[in-house]
Amino acid sequence: MLSVLGKPYRLCDALQRRTFLKIGSLAMGGLALPDLLRAEAQNGVGRSHKSVIMIFLSGGPPHQDTFDLKPKAPAEYRGEFQPIHTNVPGIEVCEHLPRIAQMMDRLAVIRTLVGSEGRHAAFQCLTGHRVQNQPPGGWPCFASAVSKLQGPVNRDTPPAISLSPKMKTATWADTGQPGFAGEAHAPFAPNATGTRELVLGGTSVEQLGSRRTLMSRLDRLRRELETSGAIDGMDAYYQQAFDILTSGKLAEALDVEREDPALRDRYGRGSQQNAGYGDAGPLLNDYFLVARRLIEAGARVVTLAYGRWDWHGRPHGTNFENAGDHLPAFDTGLTALLEDLQNRGLDKDVTVLVWGEFGRTPKINPNGGRDHWPQVACALLSGGNLRTGQTIGETSRLAEHPVSRPVHFQEVFATLYHTLGINPETTTLPDLTGRPQYLVDHEYRPLTELV
Repeated sequence: MLSVLGKPYRLCDALQRRTFLKIGSLAMGGLALPDLLRAEAQNGVGRSHKSVIMIFLSGGPPHQDTFDLKPKAPAEYRGEFQPIHTNVPGIEVCEHLPRIAQMMDRLAVIRTLVGSEGRHAAFQCLTGHRVQNQPPGGWPCFASAVSKLQGPVNRDTPPAISLSPKMKTATWADTGQPGFAGEAHAPFAPNATGTRELVLGGTSVEQLGSRRTLMSRLDRLRRELETSGAIDGMDAYYQQAFDILTSGKLAEALDVEREDPALRDRYGRGSQQNAGYGDAGPLLNDYFLVARRLIEAGARVVTLAYGRWDWHGRPHGTNFENAGDHLPAFDTGLTALLEDLQNRGLDKDVTVLVWGEFGRTPKINPNGGRDHWPQVACALLSGGNLRTGQTIGETSRLAEHPVSRPVHFQEVFATLYHTLGINPETTTLPDLTGRPQYLVDHEYRPLTELV
């Protein structure tokens, strides 16, 4: 068994999240990998390698301290940060995002994201739907729906990969579950916290000395099985499953040590610890690099959880103390990802989405924090041949609610499907009763401002 374990961390609802990687028993996320391959073959394999990287800012980032600052509001609303100009006239962002400011022409900012349930869960950000009144089998996460519709790009890399954290007391939605798309399309979960804690047969990376030794062990495993005849008689799907786990392509994609150290430095690597609740949730900027490597290896959708943005105030640090740590690291990692994608000629085919489950209260609470605010939030989009260098929507004077162009979660999902070549207005998936279910509700369409 090949496994990666990370440290748990908590949000204000006391739910504990743990990052993990487990590759074993020829299984992916609890499903039999041969079954996944068999189902994919039956459903057909898509040819295009359009892809999506979804970056989930778990806990809800403060919109008025990042991309919708209100410098003319009273002090108890505007907070401590100052806006700075970007390379797009008329658009300003937080002073702690200077690299993003100089790349604003490659970003679109949604300032009026609406429809949040206000829950500490990734459900809406992964599915676009509310938890209540789900069809039989439950809504599939975006990655699972894409896997079902388009299949794998190659036999070495799963189409749906989740680097998102898993709650210790998780519902199936927390890491992105397949719902009625079927277990054959559950996202594979190689959580990147494990780049330093990878374990093979009880031996750590540090003990192995290098990932080359890890690869040689995998090669030896394959040779031993082939010599013993253990894989003789396996059907083609079991052999494909074996190939994925021993070909090395996926392991190589997860191995950021193979990258130029200068590039890793540009990403920021990251070792800062999240403040609050006595937990340690590292801002490992290698996550961004792993996501790019997985896309290059053939993944269609990679979801990535980054940081802990649940800042209610003292004694766990004020909103501004925590943001002062998080925002510079995020600024470094995101812009490195966008630069890297462009340098590799991937930016037109890879759509990058950044968002959280809700915004934060316009008024700062007595503890120096901002609380949950489902009325409005922000989101960022880049790449995917979208029209960038713009903001969409405007909020009120105190960033309380939209005054123009509210954008629903499902409109964002309709846009993502569109970038992958999937028509959200006509495409359906059957639920467990066989009833066809549209990917998004009929009233929602791709954002005309972007496509």
